Amino acid sequence: MLLEAIEHRPKGNWASAIGPGTVELRIRTKRDDVRDVSVLAGDKYAWDRTSVLLPMRKFASDALFDYWRAPVTPPYRRLCYAFRIVDGESEMWLTERGFSPDKPAGPQHLFEYPYINPCDIFEPPAWVKDAVFYQIFPERFANGDPSNDPEGVEPWGGEPTPSNFFGGDLQGVIDHLDYLAELGVTAIYFTPVFEAPSNHKYDTRDYLKVDPHFGTNEKLKELVDACHARGIRVLLDAVFNHAGRTFPPFQDCLEKGEKSRYADWFHVREWPLSVKDGIPTFETFAFTDHMPKFNTENPEVQEYLLGVARYWIEEAGIDGWRLDVANEVDHKFWRKFRDTVKSVKPDAYILGEIWHDALPWLQGDQFDAVMNYPFTTAVLDFFVERTLDAKGFADRLGRLLASYPTRATEVAFNLLGSHDTPRLLTRCGGNTALMKLAALVQFTFVGVPCIYYGDEIGLTGGHDPGCRKCMEWDPARQNRDLLGFYRWLIALRRGAEALRTGEFRVLRAEPGDRVFAYARVAGEEQYAIVVNNQDRPASAQIPLGEGKWTDVRTREALDVPGGLADVDLEPFGFRVWYKTAG
Repeated sequence: MLLEAIEHRPKGNWASAIGPGTVELRIRTKRDDVRDVSVLAGDKYAWDRTSVLLPMRKFASDALFDYWRAPVTPPYRRLCYAFRIVDGESEMWLTERGFSPDKPAGPQHLFEYPYINPCDIFEPPAWVKDAVFYQIFPERFANGDPSNDPEGVEPWGGEPTPSNFFGGDLQGVIDHLDYLAELGVTAIYFTPVFEAPSNHKYDTRDYLKVDPHFGTNEKLKELVDACHARGIRVLLDAVFNHAGRTFPPFQDCLEKGEKSRYADWFHVREWPLSVKDGIPTFETFAFTDHMPKFNTENPEVQEYLLGVARYWIEEAGIDGWRLDVANEVDHKFWRKFRDTVKSVKPDAYILGEIWHDALPWLQGDQFDAVMNYPFTTAVLDFFVERTLDAKGFADRLGRLLASYPTRATEVAFNLLGSHDTPRLLTRCGGNTALMKLAALVQFTFVGVPCIYYGDEIGLTGGHDPGCRKCMEWDPARQNRDLLGFYRWLIALRRGAEALRTGEFRVLRAEPGDRVFAYARVAGEEQYAIVVNNQDRPASAQIPLGEGKWTDVRTREALDVPGGLADVDLEPFGFRVWYKTAG
């Protein structure tokens, strides 16, 4: 066996508490190099009475490695452990001191999870695993109250630009909540709603005031109450990395310079505040001089922003925060943010915008989850860019599953488009059959799916501002077939425990092939999904296993002699089966 490939650390995604008395242990080995892995675990103070050898299950693989895991429930919350690794010819034991062919004689020098402290257990809100999110860009969703339209508002449905307005507001959302409820949505993520001069509102002027063109603070409360009455949760966007140029403390700095009482609220390299050779003399978001970056190490800034976080939960009843540019804010602030939010609403969902590996933020002390852009990229690389074959796609998904603690993965925010990316249908070249395959994987993979407003009725658009078109409300101009498919997908997910919380297993992913099959398993409930990601028919043999399988859409029984199903797929076709008892 290749010892250099084996990896374990006694914290992070390798050892995490998944309940009040259980730790999930993981270990990595070279792909297809090891036949069996088990863990010897017990209490270090009662080793002889408590130590047991437990099997580990291979739960994921990528291009280079296999990943194994096992839940361990120590009798007294303390845990020390070693791994037994067998490749068919030899046996090795891994402890904190390294490798040895000999079984440990006792608890000395083993890995330790010293104690399962309840306050250290990573417990994202239980409701999130069952949610279906819908992202709304308020200025472009619906104009429900023309009386609050901004000056120069353009007719609904016109061509979006970086600076124009169409009058979308909170009343417009209220007017269409029944549409969202009928679609099956159970949570809404709003991009910023607070007062700001732009149409996107990421340049905040007043964090405690709803933008007048969207409505009032009371209107937001009305919206949240109306959502809750329909079983829909509400997530607001917290832009705490930076403010807008019109934010009063920054205006004070522009006026008074370094004598301003707010001078330390921002990161200033040189006074007076200006732009030199295209670079502001103060820190900003992406060198944008109208988005000055907060100094979140300043106690007054912390008090102000944490007060904002509390205010909208207490006053409007929102259910959580999406955190903009979260990776550029210090970890200490986010720990205080979590403590503040969870003290007000323990089941609030804290979602960070991070586009890269986010493990440092997902240890249970900062975020519940992140926007899963690595998942987005994997799906697009397989279905759209076609740079991955079925095996490459399976490897990428396997790496994702191994990247974070299980509790974080279960509530990862899986999106295929947003206000920052081209529309999914545009990425698919207008091919709705291809788009359906991508959405099917999104709704049946581990994590929580989010629909970007209008994707479900076929809105198109390239990069910003093209992806921020007005929602189309005329049924004659909507893709009703696509809308029906999304309704079916949402109902499928909401009605199947295995699709929301089940284990993910690859069934077929061959090199050079574009047929991909996988299963979701939760106890006796099993679902199998197969997609044909190509413009020609395909035949494939899928190892489903013994049992009675039924097609979800047609209700036809599937013949699986010896556990193998022979399936014919149309171009860009798919099948979804569920296993029934007996």
